Amino acid sequence: MSEKRRTREEIFQRMRETSRDEVILEEMIRHGFWPREGRLAEDPADEIRRKGEIERELQQLRAQNRSLQNEAALLREMRKRRFAESRKKRQETKERREKQRQERAEAWQQKKAEEITFLGTGVSVGLSNKKSNEELLKKYNLPVYRSPEEIAAAMAVTISTLRFLAFSRKTSTVSHYIRFKIPKKTGGQRLISAPMPRLKEAQTWILATILEKIPVHQAAHGFRAGHSIVTNAEPHLGKEVILNVDLKDFFPSVSYRRVKGLFSSFGYSEAVATLFALLCTEPDIEKVELDGKTYYVTQTRRHLPQGAPTSPAITNLLCRNLDYKLYCFAEKLGFTYTRYADDLTFSASNEAVKKVGYILKKLEEIVKKEGFEVNQEKTRILRYSRQQEVTGVIVNEKLNVSRKVLRNFRATLYQIEKDGLEGKRWGQAQDLVAALQGFANYVYMVNPEQGSLLRTRVQAIIEKTKWKAAARPVKPSKMEEVATLQTESAVEEVEIEQKKQDKDYDSSKKWWKLW
Repeated sequence: MSEKRRTREEIFQRMRETSRDEVILEEMIRHGFWPREGRLAEDPADEIRRKGEIERELQQLRAQNRSLQNEAALLREMRKRRFAESRKKRQETKERREKQRQERAEAWQQKKAEEITFLGTGVSVGLSNKKSNEELLKKYNLPVYRSPEEIAAAMAVTISTLRFLAFSRKTSTVSHYIRFKIPKKTGGQRLISAPMPRLKEAQTWILATILEKIPVHQAAHGFRAGHSIVTNAEPHLGKEVILNVDLKDFFPSVSYRRVKGLFSSFGYSEAVATLFALLCTEPDIEKVELDGKTYYVTQTRRHLPQGAPTSPAITNLLCRNLDYKLYCFAEKLGFTYTRYADDLTFSASNEAVKKVGYILKKLEEIVKKEGFEVNQEKTRILRYSRQQEVTGVIVNEKLNVSRKVLRNFRATLYQIEKDGLEGKRWGQAQDLVAALQGFANYVYMVNPEQGSLLRTRVQAIIEKTKWKAAARPVKPSKMEEVATLQTESAVEEVEIEQKKQDKDYDSSKKWWKLW
């Protein structure tokens, strides 16, 4: 009874801290109804106290368990939140990268539509160099172009079209040329690479805008305005000895690098020279069929194609130094020198005739230094005592056509006049009358007196048979068509379709008439 009496609140607080039984026991001990510890055998107070301790331990364990459960839940919640944030961040990163990719793609497409930065492996190094020598261009009276973009504008085509025409691929599904072979006069076959109309227009533009404005050496007679096989033969008329020399693989021996160097020598930037050289050259290709699709596989380095309108003019310009050296060399020895494409002709009379052997020896050295090769099999020395011929024209006493050929032609005309056109042929031409008319005009160009009579007879045949020249269809400008195309793929589709339509090349045409 000595302890202070507890209030009701204190008793309930004690119950919460311990247990109801412990509180009752403590109160009974305080009031003297129950002895303290160790006074009774099998004292229930110890059991009650032990039970209270266990209850308190259980409460602590429960509290710890609740705390642990809360931590696990918090951890799960935290992980869930972090995962959601990470997923959101990944999505944002993905969207940002996709947007950047689209922006880069759009920027690249825009750049491709505005400029040319790549034209194939091994040929694109100088496309960033757009500095032209304007003073040198003005000296040659050439238009100033610094970049492929300016050329596209001048040609009135899109950048995509120009890239498509000039692009150099190892393997392609499209060919810019139709290739066929024609028989050579001396035997064998000559490969002709005729450009497709769209590329041909680009090459014709280069020819008219640039190449024809550069003067060539006076000894060159091939593919020049006001010059022909007749002007090439006239200087050799009546000479005691004629020396005919042929250059081996004339067009294929002119590489892409030499053509590029030629345009650079005019003053054009490396970017412009690269583009022009690619437009004017092509490699030998092999046509391969795979899985029902046609591929064109590059076999050689790029070179001048025999059949492009630019090839003769380019060779004339590249041969300026060769012509100058041979002209001076021949003049020094008393010889006359002219060149028609790959045919070199020297002629002389009197004492100079003795120097033919020296001419041949020195000629080969000069030709080799200029990047060409003499075709030994076609070298001919023609004396005055036999029929002398220069580029197909007889030059012994006067300009004339071979007597044998003229006899055959007159015999053909006689048979036609007698029996009609049926079953008759002249050469390999499919249109007989057109071939007759063409040969008569050729004879008239060489020998007007003989040619006039032959033309009269051919005209009589035309009137008698009521023959009319086949009209060729007039095609719209390919440049105007391509100017509307905005993507390279669209150009390819049109190119493929046009390739199917342009199969009307006449393989019987003489190779020098294809330009």
